[in-house]
Amino acid sequence: MFKHVGIVGAGTMGSGIAQVVALSKIDVALYDVNDTLLRQGIERIRADFRKAVERGKLTQEQLTETMERIRSRTSLSELTSCDLIIEAVIEDLRVKKDLFKHLEQNSKATTVLATNTSSLSVSSIASGVSKQERVIGMHFFNPAQTMKLIEVIRGEQTSEAVVSSAIEFVKHIGKIPVRVKDTPGFVVNRVARPFYGEALRLLGENVASVEQIDRITKVIGGFAMGPFELMDLIGIDVNFSVTQSMYEQYFGEPRYRPHPIQKRMVESGMLGKKTKRGFYVYDDKI
Repeated sequence: MFKHVGIVGAGTMGSGIAQVVALSKIDVALYDVNDTLLRQGIERIRADFRKAVERGKLTQEQLTETMERIRSRTSLSELTSCDLIIEAVIEDLRVKKDLFKHLEQNSKATTVLATNTSSLSVSSIASGVSKQERVIGMHFFNPAQTMKLIEVIRGEQTSEAVVSSAIEFVKHIGKIPVRVKDTPGFVVNRVARPFYGEALRLLGENVASVEQIDRITKVIGGFAMGPFELMDLIGIDVNFSVTQSMYEQYFGEPRYRPHPIQKRMVESGMLGKKTKRGFYVYDDKI
Protein backbone atom coordinates (compact mmCIF):
# COMPACT_ATOMS: atom_id res chain seq x y z
CA MET A 1 0.00 0.00 0.00
CA PHE A 2 1.24 3.50 -0.81
CA LYS A 3 2.35 5.44 2.29
CA HIS A 4 3.60 8.64 0.64
CA VAL A 5 1.70 10.17 -2.29
CA GLY A 6 2.85 13.10 -4.39
CA ILE A 7 0.33 15.22 -6.29
CA VAL A 8 1.50 17.50 -9.09
CA GLY A 9 -0.84 20.45 -9.56
CA ALA A 10 -2.60 22.31 -6.73
CA GLY A 11 -5.59 23.46 -8.78
CA THR A 12 -9.18 22.39 -8.21
CA MET A 13 -8.57 18.76 -9.14
CA GLY A 14 -5.14 18.37 -7.54
CA SER A 15 -6.21 19.92 -4.25
CA GLY A 16 -9.35 17.78 -4.25
CA ILE A 17 -7.29 14.62 -4.70
CA ALA A 18 -4.88 15.74 -1.96
CA GLN A 19 -7.83 16.22 0.35
CA VAL A 20 -9.19 12.72 -0.29
CA VAL A 21 -5.79 11.04 0.11
CA ALA A 22 -4.92 12.91 3.32
CA LEU A 23 -8.31 12.01 4.83
CA SER A 24 -7.34 8.37 4.25
CA LYS A 25 -4.37 8.89 6.61
CA ILE A 26 -1.74 8.93 3.87
CA ASP A 27 1.00 11.56 3.79
CA VAL A 28 0.71 13.94 0.83
CA ALA A 29 3.32 16.08 -0.92
CA LEU A 30 1.38 18.69 -2.92
CA TYR A 31 3.49 20.27 -5.67
CA ASP A 32 2.99 23.32 -7.85
CA VAL A 33 5.31 25.72 -9.61
CA ASN A 34 5.09 28.55 -7.05
CA ASP A 35 4.05 29.38 -3.50
CA THR A 36 1.04 31.44 -4.57
CA LEU A 37 -0.62 28.52 -6.36
CA LEU A 38 0.18 26.23 -3.46
CA ARG A 39 -1.30 28.63 -0.90
CA GLN A 40 -4.46 28.86 -2.96
CA GLY A 41 -4.68 25.08 -3.16
CA ILE A 42 -4.10 24.61 0.57
CA GLU A 43 -6.67 27.28 1.41
CA ARG A 44 -9.16 25.56 -0.91
CA ILE A 45 -8.67 22.33 1.05
CA ARG A 46 -8.90 24.08 4.43
CA ALA A 47 -12.10 25.90 3.43
CA ASP A 48 -13.73 22.63 2.36
CA PHE A 49 -12.70 20.99 5.63
CA ARG A 50 -14.16 23.91 7.60
CA LYS A 51 -17.49 23.38 5.86
CA ALA A 52 -17.30 19.68 6.80
CA VAL A 53 -16.70 20.65 10.44
CA GLU A 54 -19.69 23.04 10.36
CA ARG A 55 -21.87 20.22 9.02
CA GLY A 56 -20.66 17.81 11.68
CA LYS A 57 -18.97 15.49 9.19
CA LEU A 58 -15.49 16.21 10.54
CA THR A 59 -14.16 17.24 13.94
CA GLN A 60 -11.76 20.14 14.47
CA GLU A 61 -9.17 17.61 15.64
CA GLN A 62 -9.57 15.61 12.42
CA LEU A 63 -9.21 18.81 10.39
CA THR A 64 -5.95 19.71 12.13
CA GLU A 65 -4.64 16.17 11.90
CA THR A 66 -5.45 15.86 8.19
CA MET A 67 -3.98 19.25 7.25
CA GLU A 68 -0.73 18.24 8.96
CA ARG A 69 -0.42 15.32 6.52
CA ILE A 70 -0.29 17.70 3.55
CA ARG A 71 3.08 19.28 2.79
CA SER A 72 3.65 21.97 0.14
CA ARG A 73 6.41 21.43 -2.42
CA THR A 74 7.77 23.71 -5.17
CA SER A 75 10.49 21.38 -6.46
CA LEU A 76 9.91 18.02 -8.12
CA SER A 77 13.08 16.75 -6.44
CA GLU A 78 11.13 16.91 -3.15
CA LEU A 79 8.89 14.08 -4.35
CA THR A 80 11.62 11.41 -4.32
CA SER A 81 10.23 9.69 -1.21
CA CYS A 82 6.79 9.18 -2.77
CA ASP A 83 5.52 5.68 -3.60
CA LEU A 84 2.87 7.09 -5.94
CA ILE A 85 2.80 10.38 -7.85
CA ILE A 86 -0.47 11.59 -9.39
CA GLU A 87 -0.29 14.24 -12.10
CA ALA A 88 -3.19 16.72 -12.24
CA VAL A 89 -2.04 19.44 -14.64
CA ILE A 90 -3.62 20.91 -17.79
CA GLU A 91 -5.03 18.58 -20.45
CA ASP A 92 -2.18 19.05 -22.91
CA LEU A 93 -0.29 16.02 -24.25
CA ARG A 94 2.99 17.87 -24.77
CA VAL A 95 2.94 19.27 -21.22
CA LYS A 96 2.10 15.91 -19.67
CA LYS A 97 4.76 14.00 -21.65
CA ASP A 98 7.42 16.49 -20.63
CA LEU A 99 6.29 16.37 -17.00
CA PHE A 100 6.47 12.56 -16.88
CA LYS A 101 10.07 12.63 -18.12
CA HIS A 102 10.90 14.89 -15.17
CA LEU A 103 8.88 12.77 -12.75
CA GLU A 104 10.87 9.70 -13.79
CA GLN A 105 14.10 11.57 -13.09
CA ASN A 106 12.86 12.74 -9.68
CA SER A 107 11.39 9.52 -8.31
CA LYS A 108 12.41 6.07 -7.16
CA ALA A 109 12.49 3.30 -9.75
CA THR A 110 9.58 1.64 -7.94
CA THR A 111 7.37 4.74 -7.78
CA VAL A 112 4.08 4.42 -9.65
CA LEU A 113 3.43 7.39 -11.94
CA ALA A 114 -0.26 8.12 -12.52
CA THR A 115 -1.94 10.58 -14.85
CA ASN A 116 -5.32 12.07 -14.08
CA THR A 117 -5.98 12.70 -17.78
CA SER A 118 -9.65 12.69 -18.71
CA SER A 119 -9.26 12.07 -22.43
CA LEU A 120 -5.64 11.65 -23.57
CA SER A 121 -3.90 8.35 -24.28
CA VAL A 122 -2.07 7.00 -21.24
CA SER A 123 0.30 5.18 -23.61
CA SER A 124 1.16 8.45 -25.36
CA ILE A 125 1.81 10.21 -22.06
CA ALA A 126 4.08 7.31 -21.01
CA SER A 127 5.99 7.24 -24.29
CA GLY A 128 8.84 9.42 -23.06
CA VAL A 129 9.40 7.36 -19.90
CA SER A 130 12.03 4.62 -20.04
CA LYS A 131 10.11 2.28 -17.68
CA GLN A 132 6.61 2.62 -19.08
CA GLU A 133 5.37 -0.34 -17.08
CA ARG A 134 5.01 1.92 -14.03
CA VAL A 135 2.77 4.51 -15.72
CA ILE A 136 -1.00 4.25 -15.30
CA GLY A 137 -4.13 6.35 -15.68
CA MET A 138 -6.20 7.25 -12.61
CA HIS A 139 -9.04 9.47 -13.76
CA PHE A 140 -10.68 11.20 -10.78
CA PHE A 141 -13.87 13.20 -11.35
CA ASN A 142 -14.65 16.72 -10.21
CA PRO A 143 -15.19 17.35 -7.36
CA ALA A 144 -12.78 14.63 -6.28
CA GLN A 145 -13.91 14.96 -2.66
CA THR A 146 -17.40 13.69 -3.41
CA MET A 147 -17.31 11.80 -6.72
CA LYS A 148 -16.92 8.11 -6.00
CA LEU A 149 -15.84 6.71 -9.37
CA ILE A 150 -12.23 6.53 -10.57
CA GLU A 151 -11.37 5.13 -14.00
CA VAL A 152 -8.20 3.00 -13.82
CA ILE A 153 -6.56 2.91 -17.25
CA ARG A 154 -3.84 0.49 -18.25
CA GLY A 155 -1.45 1.76 -20.91
CA GLU A 156 0.08 -0.53 -23.54
CA GLN A 157 3.03 -1.35 -21.27
CA THR A 158 1.57 -0.85 -17.79
CA SER A 159 2.34 -3.89 -15.64
CA GLU A 160 -0.44 -5.93 -14.06
CA ALA A 161 1.20 -5.37 -10.65
CA VAL A 162 0.85 -1.61 -11.08
CA VAL A 163 -2.80 -1.98 -12.11
CA SER A 164 -3.48 -4.12 -9.02
CA SER A 165 -1.76 -1.64 -6.68
CA ALA A 166 -3.71 1.24 -8.22
CA ILE A 167 -7.02 -0.56 -7.72
CA GLU A 168 -6.08 -1.35 -4.10
CA PHE A 169 -5.22 2.32 -3.52
CA VAL A 170 -8.50 3.53 -5.02
CA LYS A 171 -10.45 1.25 -2.70
CA HIS A 172 -8.34 2.35 0.29
CA ILE A 173 -9.26 6.02 -0.23
CA GLY A 174 -12.95 5.10 -0.32
CA LYS A 175 -13.52 5.29 -4.06
CA ILE A 176 -14.87 2.83 -6.63
CA PRO A 177 -12.33 1.69 -9.25
CA VAL A 178 -13.48 0.82 -12.77
CA ARG A 179 -10.89 -0.74 -15.03
CA VAL A 180 -11.16 0.61 -18.59
CA LYS A 181 -9.19 0.44 -21.83
CA ASP A 182 -6.81 3.13 -23.03
CA THR A 183 -9.15 4.69 -25.59
CA PRO A 184 -9.83 8.44 -26.12
CA GLY A 185 -12.22 9.68 -23.46
CA PHE A 186 -12.27 6.23 -21.81
CA VAL A 187 -15.89 5.40 -20.80
CA VAL A 188 -17.39 8.30 -18.84
CA ASN A 189 -16.32 11.09 -21.17
CA ARG A 190 -17.52 9.19 -24.23
CA VAL A 191 -20.92 8.76 -22.62
CA ALA A 192 -20.96 12.40 -21.44
CA ARG A 193 -20.12 14.09 -24.78
CA PRO A 194 -23.64 13.70 -26.25
CA PHE A 195 -25.11 14.99 -22.95
CA TYR A 196 -23.19 18.26 -23.27
CA GLY A 197 -23.10 18.43 -27.07
CA GLU A 198 -26.84 18.03 -27.68
CA ALA A 199 -27.64 20.53 -24.91
CA LEU A 200 -25.34 23.08 -26.59
CA ARG A 201 -26.95 22.43 -29.97
CA LEU A 202 -30.43 22.93 -28.50
CA LEU A 203 -29.27 26.20 -26.98
CA GLY A 204 -27.53 27.33 -30.17
CA GLU A 205 -30.68 26.63 -32.22
CA ASN A 206 -32.85 28.55 -29.70
CA VAL A 207 -34.96 25.47 -29.05
CA ALA A 208 -34.86 26.08 -25.27
CA SER A 209 -33.03 28.19 -22.70
CA VAL A 210 -30.23 27.11 -20.37
CA GLU A 211 -32.66 27.00 -17.44
CA GLN A 212 -35.28 25.02 -19.37
CA ILE A 213 -32.81 22.39 -20.57
CA ASP A 214 -31.32 21.95 -17.11
CA ARG A 215 -34.76 21.73 -15.49
CA ILE A 216 -36.03 19.16 -18.00
CA THR A 217 -32.99 16.88 -17.63
CA LYS A 218 -33.34 16.97 -13.83
CA VAL A 219 -37.11 16.66 -13.50
CA ILE A 220 -37.77 14.25 -16.36
CA GLY A 221 -34.37 12.60 -16.76
CA GLY A 222 -33.62 12.26 -13.07
CA PHE A 223 -30.14 13.79 -13.34
CA ALA A 224 -28.69 15.40 -10.21
CA MET A 225 -27.48 18.36 -12.31
CA GLY A 226 -28.33 19.69 -15.74
CA PRO A 227 -25.69 19.82 -18.50
CA PHE A 228 -25.08 23.56 -18.12
CA GLU A 229 -24.85 23.41 -14.33
CA LEU A 230 -22.37 20.58 -14.71
CA MET A 231 -20.26 22.42 -17.28
CA ASP A 232 -20.12 25.43 -14.94
CA LEU A 233 -18.97 23.19 -12.09
CA ILE A 234 -16.32 21.36 -14.11
CA GLY A 235 -15.12 24.50 -15.86
CA ILE A 236 -16.20 25.42 -19.38
CA ASP A 237 -12.53 25.63 -20.42
CA VAL A 238 -11.89 22.10 -19.15
CA ASN A 239 -15.02 20.76 -20.84
CA PHE A 240 -14.11 22.47 -24.12
CA SER A 241 -10.56 21.12 -23.98
CA VAL A 242 -11.76 17.55 -23.45
CA THR A 243 -14.26 17.87 -26.30
CA GLN A 244 -11.57 19.21 -28.64
CA SER A 245 -9.20 16.41 -27.63
CA MET A 246 -11.74 13.69 -28.30
CA TYR A 247 -12.83 15.25 -31.60
CA GLU A 248 -9.22 15.27 -32.81
CA GLN A 249 -8.37 11.78 -31.51
CA TYR A 250 -11.42 10.30 -33.26
CA PHE A 251 -10.39 11.99 -36.54
CA GLY A 252 -13.25 14.48 -36.67
CA GLU A 253 -16.04 12.19 -35.53
CA PRO A 254 -19.16 14.47 -35.70
CA ARG A 255 -20.53 13.18 -32.36
CA TYR A 256 -17.64 14.86 -30.54
CA ARG A 257 -17.50 18.16 -32.46
CA PRO A 258 -17.07 21.18 -30.12
CA HIS A 259 -19.68 23.94 -30.25
CA PRO A 260 -18.94 27.63 -31.01
CA ILE A 261 -20.73 28.62 -27.78
CA GLN A 262 -18.01 26.87 -25.76
CA LYS A 263 -15.25 28.60 -27.70
CA ARG A 264 -16.79 32.07 -27.28
CA MET A 265 -17.27 31.60 -23.55
CA VAL A 266 -13.69 30.42 -23.03
CA GLU A 267 -12.32 33.34 -25.04
CA SER A 268 -14.39 35.79 -22.98
CA GLY A 269 -13.24 34.29 -19.66
CA MET A 270 -16.69 32.94 -18.73
CA LEU A 271 -15.48 29.64 -17.33
CA GLY A 272 -18.18 28.78 -14.82
CA LYS A 273 -18.15 28.81 -11.04
CA LYS A 274 -14.40 29.44 -10.78
CA THR A 275 -14.79 32.82 -12.53
CA LYS A 276 -18.23 33.51 -10.98
CA ARG A 277 -19.78 33.62 -14.45
CA GLY A 278 -20.58 30.91 -16.96
CA PHE A 279 -24.00 29.76 -18.13
CA TYR A 280 -25.11 31.09 -14.74
CA VAL A 281 -23.89 34.00 -12.59
CA TYR A 282 -22.53 33.16 -9.12
CA ASP A 283 -22.14 35.53 -6.17
CA ASP A 284 -19.32 35.32 -3.62
CA LYS A 285 -21.35 33.11 -1.30
CA ILE A 286 -21.30 30.19 -3.75
